[in-house]
Amino acid sequence: MRRSLMLLATLALAAVACEKKSTPAPAEPSPGGQSAGAPAASPTPTDANTILLGEVGSLTGPEATFGISARNGIELALNEANAAGGVKGKKLAVRVYDSQGRPEEGAQAATRLITQDKVVVILGEAASSVSMAMAEKAQAAGVPMITPTSTSPEVTKKGDYIFRVCFIDDFQGLVMAKFARENLKLSKVAVLRDNKAAFSMGLADVFTQKFKEMGGEIVSDESYSKGDTDFRAQLTAIKQLKPEAVFVPGYYTDVGIIARQSREVGLKVPLLGGDGWDSDKLYELGGSALEGSFFSNHYSPDNPDPALQQFLKKYKEAYGAVPDSVGVLAYDAARVAIEAMKRAPDTSGPALRDAIAATKDFPGVSGRITLDSHRDAVKEAVVLKVAGGKAEFVTTVKP
Repeated sequence: MRRSLMLLATLALAAVACEKKSTPAPAEPSPGGQSAGAPAASPTPTDANTILLGEVGSLTGPEATFGISARNGIELALNEANAAGGVKGKKLAVRVYDSQGRPEEGAQAATRLITQDKVVVILGEAASSVSMAMAEKAQAAGVPMITPTSTSPEVTKKGDYIFRVCFIDDFQGLVMAKFARENLKLSKVAVLRDNKAAFSMGLADVFTQKFKEMGGEIVSDESYSKGDTDFRAQLTAIKQLKPEAVFVPGYYTDVGIIARQSREVGLKVPLLGGDGWDSDKLYELGGSALEGSFFSNHYSPDNPDPALQQFLKKYKEAYGAVPDSVGVLAYDAARVAIEAMKRAPDTSGPALRDAIAATKDFPGVSGRITLDSHRDAVKEAVVLKVAGGKAEFVTTVKP
């Protein structure tokens, strides 16, 4: 797995350099599942017999594991569709751009996909802040966009061409507030949020509101900014107020460090979080300091559902690892788009928008997906516990 990730990172970095020189050719999913990532990695030109999709993900930068796993999941979905004959007698291909986890890069990538590459659908991004920047471009151009894991409610509010296949922060915040009060029997919790991330701010707001409504007390609400590496001042202030847990709705890159530093300052209560924790890198960064912590997520690999287990087997055979939730939901997002293409009378923006909006009870590997009137997925969430350096399934919470 490590050699494979190094290869993917090298291709991604090379592709970023290529973008500055010329317009790259679309990358077509490869049968082996390894070369279809960054632009120009597999220069196969499209023609009248090809339907081109676009993808934007953080292939480099602090959240690179999200972009790589999303690319893998989408590649598997397109490979399967092409093996089954494609869509409307045409082959599917994908053009991939690196957002570097930055909203401005995501917006520029979306613009290139729309104006230069003429894609019919955009898949991505994982992070809500980046997705919102992309959504403005997609909505203005009338190109449907489906995000796999952006949970901020503000994303789909950008317009009627913007969709998601994951639950939103309102539900995720409720899940963790309910779990803290009813399962863990907590009454006093502190919050430590990233004030530069829409995902973190939104999730913290909902958790705080719901926890209070259930009779709990938020004893402290501290913040940090993405890129910070020293959280000891905030953690020391929180420790003085003696909370029973700390809700940290950040990304794994920050949470791992926060976990270690919380133990350094003597704050030994469990940490609680959301789906931004979901990465193998979390356990490398946080180590034993994360033991006994909990977070909400979109799926658990322990779920015995046959469709999920078959997907996990195929993913592991192709990439040597069990996917995080971004990889799983990116696979579902691509499949939702593909099924909509099959049902739509043509691949124009309005036709695909209406077909995607009509998605009901779709059999995703992350669970059944129904898109509501706000273009948000109605689906269940799981709560996982960090134990023995990995995430263990605890419970499922339905809408």
